[in-house]
Amino acid sequence: MIHVFVGPTLPRSEPVLTAPGVRVWPPARHGDLFAAAIRHGDTAVLIDGVYHQAPALRHKEILAAMGRGVRVIGAASIGALRAVELAPFGMLGVGSVYAAYARGEIDGDDEVAVGQAPDGERIALTWPVVTLRHILELARRAGVLDAEGAAGLLAALRTVYYPQRTTAALRAVCRCHGQTVFERWLADQRERDQYFGDVKRADALAAVRTAREGWEPPAVFPGRGRETVHLRRWSNFFARSRVDGLDLSTEDRLVYQQVFDPAFGQRWAAYLEHRSRQPGGGGPGLPLAARLAAVGGGDLAAHQVFRPAVDLRDEASVGLLLAGETREDRQAVARYAEALALAYRGRPGFWTGAVRDDLTRRILLEVWRCPPERFDAEASARGLVYGARAVEAAKRLVPGFLDERSEPVGAGHGVR
Repeated sequence: MIHVFVGPTLPRSEPVLTAPGVRVWPPARHGDLFAAAIRHGDTAVLIDGVYHQAPALRHKEILAAMGRGVRVIGAASIGALRAVELAPFGMLGVGSVYAAYARGEIDGDDEVAVGQAPDGERIALTWPVVTLRHILELARRAGVLDAEGAAGLLAALRTVYYPQRTTAALRAVCRCHGQTVFERWLADQRERDQYFGDVKRADALAAVRTAREGWEPPAVFPGRGRETVHLRRWSNFFARSRVDGLDLSTEDRLVYQQVFDPAFGQRWAAYLEHRSRQPGGGGPGLPLAARLAAVGGGDLAAHQVFRPAVDLRDEASVGLLLAGETREDRQAVARYAEALALAYRGRPGFWTGAVRDDLTRRILLEVWRCPPERFDAEASARGLVYGARAVEAAKRLVPGFLDERSEPVGAGHGVR
């Protein structure tokens, strides 16, 4: 499968994007490459991406995708930028924009940035500098502009902030600099060909064609083995699954079980046993009891000694940890997620960290039916490490829990 992340550079109706085996995604943003639909052997073509209105796609995410066997091609816009930065690690760059960045002829995000419509076809509302630069060069070769006039116009247009670099602004700059001949020439060219001078479009089409022709990446992806704590957190945060017709966060499902499943201590023990027998966890086939005896002499419980990070991309781990989950649990997770979303929408500036620690702790003590002096031990047995960590994890559930109690989250009640 070829996954193309594109917005204003190409319309979704473009024939190459409607071909069999091509899936079109919106402009790439932080977390998109963790999607379960993007698998080993697939190709991701990065063309457009967001970076102003939402977190941009991180380099480590691309490396991680390549590390799990995804071919990654970049072109035209943010894809060209990332390809230049990650070419030494196996990402392929395609097109003239990529080449200009690679040669150092251009630099900076502003070269490819455009303002775009927020929905629908996500058409570009403004002109990118790379396109203007190319058109001005074509005008110079055609004798419409001399070198000094082209350079002057380019300098003037670059001073216009990218979301304001509209066609009306282009015309105003041309008239201000006495370049009405160029203005009319460009209008004529665009009337004959609406894509005249659009280097980003040409590069994007070339990148998709390259993906369809079956580009072969390096034999070994350097992304493998470069996992960091941040990458693990990102991958867990973006892990999702569709179950019973519900699109659910896997992390939300896990936290719900850790909080509400009375038998979750047994699930965590099974997970620790599973991890103990994996390579790197004491050697394959080594039982947890043997490891525990070797490390702690057998005086401490396994959850007090071993606190491995959970990888929600690992299906075996997720299966063990959610073994006690019911259909009703999944429905509750969906309700709690909606309650949290409503809290975000209804209270400007709300975030889960604003939920009071003492309130969350009281809820956990009530649900777990444990005395305060046992709070840390109970949290540890449920894989939440200790009480304070359990409180932070459970805050996402508080709005939903209080909704079920008919107690709204409000100032002086649930939010500090």
